[in-house]
Amino acid sequence: MKTKLLIITALFCGFSTFSQEKINLYPNGVPNSKPSSVIESGAESGIIKGITNPTLEYIKPEKPNGTAIIVIAGGGYGVIVYNGEGLGTAKSLVEKGISAFVLKYRLPNDEIMQDKKIGPLQDVQQSIKYLRENADKYGIDKSKIGVMGFSAGGHLASTAATHFEKSYIENVQNTNLRPDFQILVYPVITMQDALTHGGSRDALIGKNPLQEDKDLFSNDLHVKANTPITWLTHAADDKVVDVDNSVQYFEQLRKNKVEVEMHIFPKGDHGFIFRQKGWMNPLFDWMERNKIL
Repeated sequence: MKTKLLIITALFCGFSTFSQEKINLYPNGVPNSKPSSVIESGAESGIIKGITNPTLEYIKPEKPNGTAIIVIAGGGYGVIVYNGEGLGTAKSLVEKGISAFVLKYRLPNDEIMQDKKIGPLQDVQQSIKYLRENADKYGIDKSKIGVMGFSAGGHLASTAATHFEKSYIENVQNTNLRPDFQILVYPVITMQDALTHGGSRDALIGKNPLQEDKDLFSNDLHVKANTPITWLTHAADDKVVDVDNSVQYFEQLRKNKVEVEMHIFPKGDHGFIFRQKGWMNPLFDWMERNKIL
């Protein structure tokens, strides 16, 4: 699996040439951090770990349409598949006029954080805050800022979409931290024993987590009427993250009358986006119908 990811992500190294700006999310110091000897690595392969300084990489479309998406690649909360799921997806988005911001977020690690459970969420909230407060600079609409997450990145995106009423970062201006929409691709949703992805849960909340932490980060349990509209996709034969993560989330969204659309491929397994051409076409159709494009 790791070898395949290395090959796939290597194909996307050239996409960094589309980058317009690398944004330091915390120019005045990273919150919830502590001194450590951890050093970031993996830039050459596009599979990154050891992040201590979170950034957004801005990929600018030729003709921006006002929509912005924070792209959150997965990797089981142990690495970030930055080039493939991150920059590769960003390239497809900018071709549609969408301003893409690829997030390099901190991975849960007791060595670098005082509370590793909230570190990744802080970085997404800071990203949303930054884009809302600097919308004019990037020519984006403050009401069209969404999150797009893959696998464990899908868990992080759905966490941002269900935990926005509590600010985990300094927010002096009380900036709205709610994403306007969420796009989840083979996402981890739950932290409950029967269905979770074990590696993601172990990394985020520990190998023997408290039930309250399992509940807090089981995002299907936090869906409400004001949860952002949602687009989901998964493969039915996913052997890494069970498709019932998406099905269960869909059901909770539907019951709470949140607009949701789901596309399930019968085959494709985990990471199907690297093998399934045209998988984003239904997404763009959904975005057009919802006036996001």
